[in-house]
Amino acid sequence: MFKLLALAATATVANAAVATLTAQYASYTDGAYSVNNNLWGTGSASSGSQTTTVDSASSAGVAWHTTWTWQGGANAVKSYANSQFTFTKKLVSQINTIQTSAKWSLSNSNVNADVSYDLFTSANINHVTYSGDYELMVWLGKYGSIQPIGSQIGTATVDGIAFNLWGGGSSSQYTYSFVAANGPITSFSGNLKPFFTYLATNHAFPINTQYLIDLQFGTEPFTGGPTTLTVSQWSASVA
Repeated sequence: MFKLLALAATATVANAAVATLTAQYASYTDGAYSVNNNLWGTGSASSGSQTTTVDSASSAGVAWHTTWTWQGGANAVKSYANSQFTFTKKLVSQINTIQTSAKWSLSNSNVNADVSYDLFTSANINHVTYSGDYELMVWLGKYGSIQPIGSQIGTATVDGIAFNLWGGGSSSQYTYSFVAANGPITSFSGNLKPFFTYLATNHAFPINTQYLIDLQFGTEPFTGGPTTLTVSQWSASVA
């Protein structure tokens, strides 16, 4: 789970399509796409730092990378540097596709971190977008001994890919995490809507009353580094 504050610091802009994000909540936006440093959990670290750089941005998508080193608080997420797509909110049941593609690499895999999609839903269309009634995470990469929120509640095959499914949370927000079962998926292109359909069919997710309010892709570092996540291409659409 991560938190992205609405008041983001101003990015240092090198030109119209490139920015270096060093402040805790620095953000860069180009059209429907944003890239966010989002160092929301640094209070649990004994030391460390993180910088996110926007390499390109256009109506076709974004490319970016983030470099981090974190120590202390082994079981706590330090940040969720991410790319984000803004869309017209609608009920999940009324969405036909959540089409997206991601190509990424990690320079040093000897870390505790995940590389993941993060989506929030809420019964309130005007809910803040950094949390929700439900959180859906799709972990394309899992490194080290970390685990998602809660406990494993099953296995699932979605879009032909095998996942371990985890679930847990509180009365205010429940998180489902699909963790790729067979190693990192560094090139992904597909539709995320079937993940919600699976949850509605098998775990009573209220698909007819929940609005999709946020869609992001990034990394949750716990400890380790230095390492760099390079997202060479990311795009998304909701229809």
